[in-house]
Amino acid sequence: MIDAQRNMLRPPAPVPDAEAVADAIAVLLERARAAGAPVVFVRNNGSEGDPDLPGTPGWELVHEVLPGEQVIDKHVPDAFDGTDLAWVLPPVASVVVAGMQSEWCVRETSLAALARGHAVTLVHGAHATYDGDEPAAAVSRRVEEELTAAGAKVATPYELF
Repeated sequence: MIDAQRNMLRPPAPVPDAEAVADAIAVLLERARAAGAPVVFVRNNGSEGDPDLPGTPGWELVHEVLPGEQVIDKHVPDAFDGTDLAWVLPPVASVVVAGMQSEWCVRETSLAALARGHAVTLVHGAHATYDGDEPAAAVSRRVEEELTAAGAKVATPYELF
């Protein structure tokens, strides 16, 4: 679960369709937990003035971390870079990816996982970004296409676990 933090999923500046994305993430978490799959939350630590500065409300995770689940704090888009994520995930583990932002941390972490030999599944509807030069939905679709071409799979939360 990458950067599913209040600054992107709750007011004052949520991503488009934030409620639907948060709901899809909740379904994914429920199904993963019911199947006994390990859950790892990755949390971005922004710099001074960022909405996800550690200790601020925007930095907080939206979904509850249950006992036994891990939280990995990161400072760059690739959640493996400078963190213990590579040691938390067994080398042959399949990785299911959801979270924020599609073209940044979701993309970079997924590509890094593929490069490390993990099978990667990106969860459609459970990752998002902001509108920019192109609409957020188009960006997310483009990332899904790029990751599929790189070897990842795309599935809905209901197709997993």
